[in-house]
Amino acid sequence: MKRSLLVLILLFLVLAAVGPVLAGPAADRVDVAGLLQGPSSRHWLGTDHMGRDILAQILVASRLSLGSAVAATALAAVIGVAIGSASLARRVGPLFTAVLNVLVAFPSLLLAIFFAVIFGVGAQGAVLAVGVAMAPSFGRLIQTLGASVMASDYVSAARLLGLRHSRVLTGYVLPNVAEPLMLSLTFAAGNALVVMSGLSFLGLGVQLPDYDWGQLLQSGLSQIYTAPAAALGPAVAIMLAGMTLSMAGEHGAVAASGVRRALSSTARRARSPLPAVPEEATVAEARGLRVTFPDSGGRPVTVVDGVDLSIGKGERVGLVGESGSGKSITALALAGLVPHPGQVTADSLSVSKVNVLDVRRSERDLKGRVAMVFQDATRAMNPVLRVGTQIAEASAGHDVVKALRSLKVANPALRARQYPHQLSGGTLQRAMIAMALTAEPDLLIADEPTTALDMTVQRATLQVLLEAVTESGSALLFISHDIAVVSGICERLVVMYAGGVVEDLPVRLLPGGAAHPYTAALLATLPSLDADRAAPLPVIPGSLPAAGSAGTGCAFAPRCPRAAERCLSERPPLAGLAPGHRTACWYPLEGVA
Repeated sequence: MKRSLLVLILLFLVLAAVGPVLAGPAADRVDVAGLLQGPSSRHWLGTDHMGRDILAQILVASRLSLGSAVAATALAAVIGVAIGSASLARRVGPLFTAVLNVLVAFPSLLLAIFFAVIFGVGAQGAVLAVGVAMAPSFGRLIQTLGASVMASDYVSAARLLGLRHSRVLTGYVLPNVAEPLMLSLTFAAGNALVVMSGLSFLGLGVQLPDYDWGQLLQSGLSQIYTAPAAALGPAVAIMLAGMTLSMAGEHGAVAASGVRRALSSTARRARSPLPAVPEEATVAEARGLRVTFPDSGGRPVTVVDGVDLSIGKGERVGLVGESGSGKSITALALAGLVPHPGQVTADSLSVSKVNVLDVRRSERDLKGRVAMVFQDATRAMNPVLRVGTQIAEASAGHDVVKALRSLKVANPALRARQYPHQLSGGTLQRAMIAMALTAEPDLLIADEPTTALDMTVQRATLQVLLEAVTESGSALLFISHDIAVVSGICERLVVMYAGGVVEDLPVRLLPGGAAHPYTAALLATLPSLDADRAAPLPVIPGSLPAAGSAGTGCAFAPRCPRAAERCLSERPPLAGLAPGHRTACWYPLEGVA
């Protein structure tokens, strides 16, 4: 099948190249004695109304027919990619999305006829008309696939490292959609050939003395009953060429890998150094942080409610809680990465004295100040870029091999040349940490970075992370549901429940110094080597309330053994118990240090 397809493609390429040269004289030779003849040994498909050989005309028309289709497809791809890429931009995206929504509502043939009238009849006008008419399909493809890529962890990491939107598009989005784009190009070329021929058939395309297959089909239609070969010849050419291009689309993904590599090796980002960060004690601060998402009916649902959090320079803070407690959303809000349609409000929200709520300024000044290490390294690394390339993008002045070696990656020179799928989970996680730290961020956010690793690799990776953060001087916000892991590397523990902070205390006070019943319950669920193996594992009874359904009282009250009537009706504030220790509980545990 592939060999036959290749033969057909080569045949059409040869026809387009040499057809006009070899068959041109016969196609232009007028024979008044042989007008409108049927097929014969001299004229296999007969002659037209001027006695010219129809087969020779089909061969000559192959260059203009195929060339116009390719030109229209290329124009459609350029316009469509531009519109689709613009629709992914934060500011002008809604406008271009609205334009796409309107254009894709109309069939491409109808749009081609409309634009052919605007651009004028002729080959050039037809190319422009078909190119513009087919552009919305490419725009929608880039918008749909690009939106999923833009929502990926590795794009979020790239944005935090300071990459411009244009670099994210050329280095991250387009290479990852290159294969379906190539597939669509070949299908679109076949469609463009049919539409171009249709315009010529209707008299809106190629005009005499030039001719393409569509015009030959229209001329031969008058002989359909006396000499059907005159019409069937160009019709078969259109059908065969269109089918060949469509079938080539099924194998177009192979060629896309070359395009992907070319796109991924485009010009490297020139990143100007950020202004010096003032020597202040606080790196990140949130006051009254609130994040909402609309439900299916459009009503706002609060997932983070009134969070107060501060992180000092070089401090290691752990953020713990059950899944769904709002840990990751809080971290994303600090980094300015809460996905649409989430809404972030706060009394104040800043990182390195940059107001995160000021979108225009935070996009410009926050990049490079915050870096993020995600839970799943295979999703957080761009699959089409080499590991070394991604690390180098974090900071052009860093030695990639040295950065990997500092994270104790074995054979760092080889790993830098490999793609993410060629690395093990632990090595890939270390490479992601290296990429984050080479940007020299003021704040490193690690969102459950070792959950997907086995215990041995997890311990080694955590030790490497701790050493790297200590050496770099970056503040660390470590997110986990495992309070034991956090206690091993952090200095301070912030416990979240149902979107709010319920306790903030130094790690040195654990385990006996926990004041909130929820913190104590988390500690009680930790396995112990001397525990009775026959006894059931300790659990926290009940379940986390759904987002926005905690009510007016303490969210933990339905699961708390110490809950009283006041807990059900009044929400306790986050109040100080001792220096550096705060809890949100009406009846905190006794014996707090």
